[in-house]
Amino acid sequence: MQSPPSLYIVPTPIGNLADITQRAIEVLAMVDVVAAEDTRHSSVLLNHLQIKANLLALHDHNEQQRADALIARVQQGQSVALISDAGTPLISDPGYHLVTRCREAGVRVIPLPGACAAITALSASGLPTDRFTFEGFLPAKEKARDDRLTELQDETRTLIFYESPRRLLETVQALARLYGERQIVVARELTKTFESFQSLPAPAMAEWLAADSNRCRGEIVLMIAGAKPDPDAIPSEVLCTLALLQKELPLKRAAALTAEIHGVKKNALYKLGLEQASVYSEGT
Repeated sequence: MQSPPSLYIVPTPIGNLADITQRAIEVLAMVDVVAAEDTRHSSVLLNHLQIKANLLALHDHNEQQRADALIARVQQGQSVALISDAGTPLISDPGYHLVTRCREAGVRVIPLPGACAAITALSASGLPTDRFTFEGFLPAKEKARDDRLTELQDETRTLIFYESPRRLLETVQALARLYGERQIVVARELTKTFESFQSLPAPAMAEWLAADSNRCRGEIVLMIAGAKPDPDAIPSEVLCTLALLQKELPLKRAAALTAEIHGVKKNALYKLGLEQASVYSEGT
């Protein structure tokens, strides 16, 4: 396999070592350097594949410092493969700074398709898959986590998170408090011996997890059904336009202009403006 000097983005298995493409094996075998999130972890996979690689650690704490050195290698005619501990690099894993710097330096970046825990979990979740948003890991601290979940309350797309075993129960309890009976799916240990999926409304899921600590173990993908769209809801960009125009114009005129800009009913905007003014006057 002839290798043009490039940075290769190489997905690795998320559990089952057989889940690696033939192309990924060929790339890992022929590159000059394999940049790995944890060289000890990646050595297990490479030994399994019988590949002797020049491994270099590239993780959150040294990525920006090592990026220029790796780019210099490619510019000198070498090829580099970027891998993470599991799945597709950059998806809640290191690599963003390296890829950005490669693009800026004119270094060719070649992505390979492969395993990704978020997509694997979603495909078997039973939740809508036509529109979804991947949110990575939620903040570790309670207030920041709840603030983020509150921001996403009205999101109509399926939500996908990664979550740690020690935080899973508390996160689901927060979802039950903030999202009510919204359907939740917990996918654990994907592609491994004890792979499991559990789908329940948020309050029932919190009870189910609390009943047995083993249900919180392993690598976890947490998915939440999107909010049901309100046909009468006014989009946030329309509200923003109305608020800006109200600073300079009477409500009636601001509502009429906003309706013309966005193609919505001006009566609904005018009514909303009156309600907001009423609430403000009561508050003062």
